[in-house]
Order: sequence, then structure tokens, then C-alpha cells
Amino acid sequence: MSKGFFGDISPIQYEGPDSENPLAFKHYNPDELVMGKTLRDHLRFAICYWHSMVWPGTDPFGGQTFDRPWFGDSMAHAKHKADVAFDLFSILGAPYYCFHDADVRPEGADFAENTRNLNEITDYFGEKMSETGLKLLWGTANLFSHQRYMSGGATNPDPDVFMFAAATVKTCMDATHRLGGENYVLWGGREGYETLLNTNMGRELDQLGRFLTMVVDYKHKIGFNGTILIEPKPQEPTKHQYDFDVATVYGFLKRYGLENEVKVNIEQGHAILAGHSFEHELAVAGALDIFGSIDMNRNDYQSGWDTDQFPNNVPEMALAYYQILSLGGFSTGGTNFDAKLRRQSIDPVDLVAAHVGGMDCCARGLKAAARMLEEGKLSGAVEERYAGWDKKDAASMMSDKWSLEQITDYVETNGVNPKPVSGRQEILENLVNRYV
Repeated sequence: MSKGFFGDISPIQYEGPDSENPLAFKHYNPDELVMGKTLRDHLRFAICYWHSMVWPGTDPFGGQTFDRPWFGDSMAHAKHKADVAFDLFSILGAPYYCFHDADVRPEGADFAENTRNLNEITDYFGEKMSETGLKLLWGTANLFSHQRYMSGGATNPDPDVFMFAAATVKTCMDATHRLGGENYVLWGGREGYETLLNTNMGRELDQLGRFLTMVVDYKHKIGFNGTILIEPKPQEPTKHQYDFDVATVYGFLKRYGLENEVKVNIEQGHAILAGHSFEHELAVAGALDIFGSIDMNRNDYQSGWDTDQFPNNVPEMALAYYQILSLGGFSTGGTNFDAKLRRQSIDPVDLVAAHVGGMDCCARGLKAAARMLEEGKLSGAVEERYAGWDKKDAASMMSDKWSLEQITDYVETNGVNPKPVSGRQEILENLVNRYV
């Protein structure tokens, strides 16, 4: 492993909760067994290419603060970036990584050059993966940064942009398939509108439905066995995004007959921007049977935009992983760190330490969630609350055996007169705090 950018930083080791080493895991022991599975296999950590290797430290009011030797527009820069990226992945011991096409290859003069560049770096990634044993959690296409996508990709009013976006997704699916990717994500960064004054919403939704249908068809054509994922995101950057939250995405999938073909990649920060909690979005995905994978970060609750900070709130993580474990855990999905350094954190060690802390936070949360599940006190309280629905008469109401008239007769005949029953919210909240 090259030591160029990261100097003398060695692969991160587990040293236990009493360690004061900032570059050691305190809670993430990859080989620790939890509920019969190692933490490595439970969490399936992935490092994102974009924020870790591409983001220059800008914000809406200031320019670049990071000085990275691989910043540039040549294939030589792209390969240097890949060398450093795989060094980072190896230092952290993460089993997976994720990328957008624009993260990993220079922008060409046209589609053909973009494709050549992507294919060349895909070959290079294949060599790096063989050397290190790293795997690809998912790939995706950036259909939002270039000015051609200023009005969206699939939902663009210009059919030429739609075609360029569709062709780009095909090349990214091909690259993901070649690298053994376990999922493919559609991240609709600008699939929405700024104003209804110049928008035909029905047309744009149909375009998006057609686009996604072609993606699913192509998946089956090439024999890609991974999962197609949509990442819900609310208002940022457009005023309204068509993939606002999990429930909105499900309604869209249902309309176009794709609810059995596509699942969701849920980001903690996007859940907050949509006015939900992370565990809410996970629970909705579970209830609708479209849970796939997660992007792990957090937002600053005093800010109204997507700050993409590394997770550090163990109670939040415990509740999130409680939902995930309740669903049986990940299958093809995993925990992707869609998080970036603060723009003042300019040293290489900061990039490593941020991931170490995030991985520890997730591990600590998952272990707390596992204890909650194993002891069964939370799930037992829920079962007790709904126990009445397991009785014969209640079950009949949930079938088509009873009509409104029959229910009315039953209420009158049996003198049904329900009394309020406590939901015991505070008691359950206190119970959660015992684990975290």
C-alpha cells in the first residue's frame, strides 16, 4: 500500500472502549459476533468516492479549502485519485466503496470520450479490487452537476438531454456490472422543478417512469443480479423533488408497475430534510417491502440544508439499526458513508479519523439495537398493544367477511364501549435509554 498521501497512518485496529488512540476503533471490532453474524457482515461499510476524494471543501459562501494532489482533469489525475482512494479503503478495512461516474473519470468533450474514460478507469478499478479484495456496493451516474442537467436528466424538457442521461446510465450500469457491484442507484439530484410556471409535471413524471422502466429492463437483459435502488431526497437542490421521501417513491413505483423491481437507498440527512426521522423512513420502507440500503450521515439540526456530517449520535443510530435488524438486516445493501469533512478539516488524518468515528458510532448503535431485539421488551410492548387484533372477531373485520352493517350490529349487541389505553411512550423511551 502506498503511504504517499496518508504518510505513516497504518491500518486501523480495534483497541476497545478504553483506548485513547484517535486512530483506533473503540466499538467496531469487525470479527465480533452479534446475533450470530460478525459486525463486518452486519454493517457492510462502504466509503463514498465523491465526498472523500472529490469534494474540494467549498460551501455556498466560500471556495476550495482542500489541497489534493489528484485534483485535475486528466486520466493521470483519475488514476492517482484511485490509488489514494484504495489506500483509504484499505486503511479503514472497509469491505466496500461506492462511486458516481463523474467522481472517477475526467469529463470528456462528448459522450464517446466520457465512455472511454469510464471504461479505462473501470479496468483500473478492477485491478485495484483484485489486489485489495475490496468490493463495490453500488455505482451510479451523476445526472445533476454538469450544466446539461440544469433542468434534470430523465425529467428534462429537452429529449436530447433525456437520451444523453439514459446512455450515460447504461454505461454506468455496465461498469457496475463488470466490477461485481451489488446494487445500482439512481440519485435524482435535479429530478424535480423550480417553478410550476414552466413545468408540465405529468409529462415529467411519465418521462421518469419510462426512464426507470428502461433501467429495469436493461438490468434483466445484461443479467445484473444486484438491486436497483432509488435514493429519496426532498427539496434540495430543486424546490420540489419527485423522489421526496420513501412514501412518495413507493407511490411513483406503484403507478408505473415497478414496486417489485426497485427498492430504496435511504439517507439519514435526506430523511431529516423531508421532515422525518431516519427510523421513520426505514420503517416505511420496511412496511412497504422496498428497503434496500442506507447512506449514513447526519444534518446539523440548526441548518436547513444537507450538511452531510459524519454520524456521532449513538441513540439515533441505535433506533435506525433497530429498524434494519427488525427487517432482517441488509441483503445486497449496506452502510455507505455519504459524509464529508468540515471545510476546516484539511489534513489527511482528518479524513481517516472522521470515518473511524463514524464506524464506531454505527457499531455502537447496532450493538445496542441487537440487545433491544434480543431482550424483546420493545417488540413485546408492541405485540401487547395490538394483541386484540389477533382475536377471531377482529381478524374477521380485517377480511371481507364483515360489512359496516355487521360491525354495527356487533357493537350494539355486545355493548362495545372501549376505554382509552395508555401508549406508555415515556416508559418505552426510558427503556431505550437503558441500551444507549
